[in-house]
Amino acid sequence: MKVTETKLKGCFVIEPAVFRDDRGYFFESFNAKNLNDALGKEVNFVQDNQSYSNRGVVRAIHYQTGKYAQAKLVRVLKGTVLDVAVDLRQDSLTFGQHIAIELSAENNKQVFIPRGFGHGFSVLSETAEFFYKCDNFYNKASEGGVIYNDPGLDIDWQIPLDEIKISDKDLELPSLENARLLWEI
Repeated sequence: MKVTETKLKGCFVIEPAVFRDDRGYFFESFNAKNLNDALGKEVNFVQDNQSYSNRGVVRAIHYQTGKYAQAKLVRVLKGTVLDVAVDLRQDSLTFGQHIAIELSAENNKQVFIPRGFGHGFSVLSETAEFFYKCDNFYNKASEGGVIYNDPGLDIDWQIPLDEIKISDKDLELPSLENARLLWEI
């Protein structure tokens, strides 16, 4: 397993060792001890989520606030997405900055996104199955988000504007300037 910290402190790209032969492939997609050793801290995942989306879908920048803030370990089971993590920690030197990385069933890359970050993705393939682990339970009253096209974030979702499919709920999200950012990390 290769673990590389991104320009956003605490956010890591994880590349598993994949063993291929004429039968197919095998890799260890998750090992708590190895991940915790690589991160230098213990993360206990308590909830798994999975979504299926069509090409052009943008799932905007979402996060949980307060005591329900979540760290996530994200990966793609089928297809290709552009995964985006945004640093929303107001005391961070990289506040408001983001990374965007292509995750696919072929490259098997994963991203560890710490608490205090927003997360979203766009679907670049015809369809995609997206899977992620969370270290805290979902709480509706604590959900927050930032509009996908916030000019201050300037995220290139790699989808033409006329092809973007986004939920009505995500279209109503505020800009980062007006977002509710309350952390108990």
